Amino acid sequence: MFLSKNDLPSLKVYFAKELPAFSLSEQQLMIKQLILKRLNWSDVDFMLKKDVLFSESDLLYFRNAVKRLQNNEPFQHVIGEVEFYGLILKSDKRALIPRPETEELVDWIASDYSLDEKYRVLDLCSGSGCIALGIKSGLKNANVDCVEWSEEAIRLIEENTAKSNLELNILKFDVLNDGSYSILEENSFDVWVSNPPYIPFSDQSFMDENVLDFEPEMALFVKNDEPFVFYEMIAKQAKLFLKEKGNLYFEIHEKYSKDVILILQDYNFVNIELRKDLQGRDRMIKAQKVSSQHESERS
Repeated sequence: MFLSKNDLPSLKVYFAKELPAFSLSEQQLMIKQLILKRLNWSDVDFMLKKDVLFSESDLLYFRNAVKRLQNNEPFQHVIGEVEFYGLILKSDKRALIPRPETEELVDWIASDYSLDEKYRVLDLCSGSGCIALGIKSGLKNANVDCVEWSEEAIRLIEENTAKSNLELNILKFDVLNDGSYSILEENSFDVWVSNPPYIPFSDQSFMDENVLDFEPEMALFVKNDEPFVFYEMIAKQAKLFLKEKGNLYFEIHEKYSKDVILILQDYNFVNIELRKDLQGRDRMIKAQKVSSQHESERS
């Protein structure tokens, strides 16, 4: 089907006929975001300019977007950006698409700390940089470092840092390599946070095609017999590099909350708190590095 007219009502009909797998509300939201992006409009423009007439190049842009959506490409990649914690970040195949539950994790961290104080924060397995940038936007005085191994993801972090007009220190190293951490200073961080790979390869058959086809495998999956490898390594290193009473935050697989808690307990973390996301799933954990006095009492 081609657009019969170059007006907004015709565009809505076109989306409804070509994208029946999406709900009406999803179609309307996509149309709005595409128009705002294409015409550089504000929300107010969209409300007031209902009689807009699109150019031929505009119509080509919309048709191309529909074709990509029909091929199961995520809308965030089609439009090339995603809103995350009040920031507009670039989104493409170089890193995971930031999810709402990750916003909840960032908000938890931001709400735990004073806006006026200076903190040192490390985000490991940073991907698009969304967690680090979200924390920096909420805690302006924090010094935020982020760690990533993928060269492509690092370039995306650099682009998102520039786009957000925020400052991050980007470190390239392999989180699973003990020797990588030698560039860090022990007992120097107030906060560590990570949303690491945690999906066993055996779960691939249960996942949507648009995730498997358009998001990086290395950011999603772990070996079936090592589902907690990132949590174990990060907890081990956090014990060295967090300050006394510093906090470690994880995003987790909802099925593995008890296992991650046990890992944290094995490394003598205390005040472990599990939180559910807005869907009621166990998705976030916070744990505190024990003080040296407390640790000596426990040993």
